[in-house]
Amino acid sequence: MAKKIYPDSGVELTEFTAKHYDKLMNTASFGLYQRFIRKAVKAIGVKPGDQILDLGCGTGRNAALMAKNLSEQGSITGLDVSEIMEKQFNEKFSGDSRFRFIRQRIDIPFDLGKQFDKVLISFVIHGFPHEVRKTVINNVVKHLKPGGTFFILDFAEFDMAKMPALHRFVFKTIECKYAFDFIERDWKEILGEYGFGDFTETFYMMKYVRLLQAVKKDQPADK
Repeated sequence: MAKKIYPDSGVELTEFTAKHYDKLMNTASFGLYQRFIRKAVKAIGVKPGDQILDLGCGTGRNAALMAKNLSEQGSITGLDVSEIMEKQFNEKFSGDSRFRFIRQRIDIPFDLGKQFDKVLISFVIHGFPHEVRKTVINNVVKHLKPGGTFFILDFAEFDMAKMPALHRFVFKTIECKYAFDFIERDWKEILGEYGFGDFTETFYMMKYVRLLQAVKKDQPADK
């Protein structure tokens, strides 16, 4: 594995983890991850003609679930930095022109030359330092159509000190320090500063996980 860009982050995966990511997540969560991901994708409300951008798309697991509601006019563009994930994504959607994988870092400014109806980021943004998260959000603003929807599927806001001891132990053991910072921030307030509003929240996993939905209103200058 190449040297990590963010040594304290948990979102940069080893080759072994990347290769077996879906199975490892299912096993580690005793099957709960698979179930709530299906519920969360259903809550996104994919429409037949949607143009969707999936940031940190991994193996294409979420894309495959979203694809069930897409017509031939719809599309999903997945961005990820992993060659291993790219191979699995392309194998999953071989011959299906609705899907496109782009190997691209999402933590630096980029321009795909188009805007999308929906942008999804699933269990990635918590693993970045906060200043880097701002770059990710600016990329979302640039690539989301006015009136489009941004979905963050990630940890909810909660007080780790109030968690049951076992849950707190597990969270502190498996998560990186950036996740501890992520759960303490008001993400509706943060996104509001970037021109998002009309927030909707759906909770999972004893309310430790949230699908936060935000509609793009205005487009302020980059922050």
